[in-house]
Amino acid sequence: MTNHRQTQIKAQLMAADTPVSATTLAKKYNVSRQTIVGDVALMRALGEKIIATPRGYEYERPSKNEALLVCKHLPVDAADEMRRIVHNGGVIKDVIVDHPLYGQLRGTLLVRTDADINMFTAKMKLNKGRMLSELTGGVHMHTVAYDQQEDLTAIKAALRDAGYLVE
Repeated sequence: MTNHRQTQIKAQLMAADTPVSATTLAKKYNVSRQTIVGDVALMRALGEKIIATPRGYEYERPSKNEALLVCKHLPVDAADEMRRIVHNGGVIKDVIVDHPLYGQLRGTLLVRTDADINMFTAKMKLNKGRMLSELTGGVHMHTVAYDQQEDLTAIKAALRDAGYLVE
C-alpha cells in the first residue's frame, strides 16, 4: 500500500499548482499526518525533488534566473523585506545564514505572494518563532528567483532604498 500511496502522492504533487499540506494528503489517503511525512521523506531519499514549504509540499521547479542577495535588518522588518522582493517580481526561495558553530543553515521559504508573507508572519507569531538571522546579527541571504533582469534590478533597488541590501 505504501508504494501505491507514494505514487499517488507524487502524481498529486506534480499536478498541483500550489503546495499541498501533509494534513490534506493524510485526510485523502486516510492515514496520519506523520505517515505522509514519512512517505515524503522516503520519496526524497529516493531522489524525488519534493520540497517542504510553510504551506505544504511541492515539487521543486527550476527557476529561469536566480540571484543570491545578502541582506541585513531587524526581525520586525522581515515582512517589509519580503514584500519588496515579491512586489518587484521575485520569489524568495530560501533564507540562509552562516552560523559560526553549525556552518550554513538554510530554511526553505518559497514566498511568492502577499498571502505567503502573511502566512509566514502569522505562523512566526503563533509559534513564537525566531528568525534565523537573529543568530547572525540580522545578516542573512536569500536565493531569489526572477524572470527578467529588470526584475532583479528593481528588487535590489527596493532593498537598497530600505537599507536592507548588503553590497
